[in-house]
Amino acid sequence: MKTLRILGLCLVFAGLYACGEADEPAGPPDTLQRGLPTDAETLDHHKARSLQAADVLRDLGEGLVGYSATGELIPAAAESWEVSDDGLRYTFHLRDGLRWSNGDPVVADHFVAGMRRLVDPETAAVYVDLLSGIENAAAISAGDIPVSMLGVEAPDDRTLVIRLAQPAPYFINLLSNPSTFPIHPPSIAEHGDRFARPGRLVSNGAYKLAAWVPGSLIALTRNEHYWNNAATAIDAVNYHVLVQDTAELNRYRAGELHITSTVPPDAFAQVRNQYGNELHVSPQLNIYYYGFNLTKPPFKDNLALRQALSMAVDREELVEDVVGRGEPPAYSWVPPGINNYDPPRLSFSSLSKNDREQRARHLYRQAGYSEDNPLRVQIRFNTNATHKKVAVAIQSMWLDVLGVEAELINEESQVWLANMREAEVTQVFRASWVGDYNDAHTFLSILQSGNGMNMPRYENEDYDELMELAAAQSDPKQRRLLLEEAERKMLSDHPVIPLYFYVSKHLVKPEIEGWGDNVLDYHYSQHLSFKAAGGD
Repeated sequence: MKTLRILGLCLVFAGLYACGEADEPAGPPDTLQRGLPTDAETLDHHKARSLQAADVLRDLGEGLVGYSATGELIPAAAESWEVSDDGLRYTFHLRDGLRWSNGDPVVADHFVAGMRRLVDPETAAVYVDLLSGIENAAAISAGDIPVSMLGVEAPDDRTLVIRLAQPAPYFINLLSNPSTFPIHPPSIAEHGDRFARPGRLVSNGAYKLAAWVPGSLIALTRNEHYWNNAATAIDAVNYHVLVQDTAELNRYRAGELHITSTVPPDAFAQVRNQYGNELHVSPQLNIYYYGFNLTKPPFKDNLALRQALSMAVDREELVEDVVGRGEPPAYSWVPPGINNYDPPRLSFSSLSKNDREQRARHLYRQAGYSEDNPLRVQIRFNTNATHKKVAVAIQSMWLDVLGVEAELINEESQVWLANMREAEVTQVFRASWVGDYNDAHTFLSILQSGNGMNMPRYENEDYDELMELAAAQSDPKQRRLLLEEAERKMLSDHPVIPLYFYVSKHLVKPEIEGWGDNVLDYHYSQHLSFKAAGGD
């Protein structure tokens, strides 16, 4: 195993972490060893975007609500709540005895402060739109009014009141997202935006941050002050950053990991045969897509070109021969399985492969390109074996069907994220979106104008209006029809190429108990335990 050198410094955390070099994973014998495909870009829960950061943050922090091991919404920091008859006022009652990892009390004002920081334009939070339904949130994030006017208040230490501008049936689910977790005001006052680091980060979840070796290891230890500490079975958790999925599999085979983040495509069949019940494959609310940068040529104002490129992709071949782990092809933006929703499909989804390709070539010529004048375009993706295989496959499909000359650009995750956000050098980029809650809104909302997660920079007034009408609709049937019409409108504009819907893929050692497959793919370490010696 690769030896870790931590800048020549001796790191000691509660007597658990040694210094210099380590040939074995750090931590006590009952430390949970988990794989992480990329490092967390930050542990500031208001600035984190990636799934990897969220996985760690759900161990470190806790919101008003959370999820069980099998994906049911459950009370967390709030033990109960009431919703007014008009759906506009939520009153939460915090548990008695909530404490931060340093022993300070967690009070309702800390949730108020956290939500204010999230919508404050100076924070530049990634998930600022998550709370856009709260009274005055949109005007605050636009810089028009002060954060003190946010519709959130704490009448006393254990009561939190949230006022919405309009009903939102999914609102409770939003409050499980790490960006809605409370903040520890003294830490912000002392360290500012540099509070989310080892030795500084004060957390309110089941674990606290012990060490962070960038690009290698995030180490957590038990938070003894956590309200449900008695039910937390595992004392320490190590997240090992393993960018290459084959390296992660090798660590699992060597007994150095208890849980993997994924399974390499090339090894999937072998893993299934070798490990049997240790392999967990489950449907997931997650779409893998390619986005177009709609702010610049060649894709700005060129619908025919965007549609041609989408039609030239053989999604069935992609999921069967390239990814090959049970993923269904995507002909919609919202995945199947969403509650009270029937996703519209791309208009060409019923065509044969031959008919699709002929139509794609016609649109390609209509867009101004040909064999003598081929499109030359860059595809950007972050470092990962699967992302590279998908990019190579699409590069080949576009060349074979249309004659497109695509250059593949592999970028480190932080660079890839920054380039997507800035939209300066990107043309086509690989991305994905995981549903934060089981409702079509979590997928459709990110393509509204001005949404911070709208990486293609898609703008359509009709789409925005349909989304706003749906948000104001209290009748579930009418709301569903409006959302479906919005997706139909967006798909006709082709701002993205939906490629496939994820399935979660994990290897879990037999000695781990408490694992539950769920469509959100949330697996809190506090729900897990080691099987007792001598157990079945």
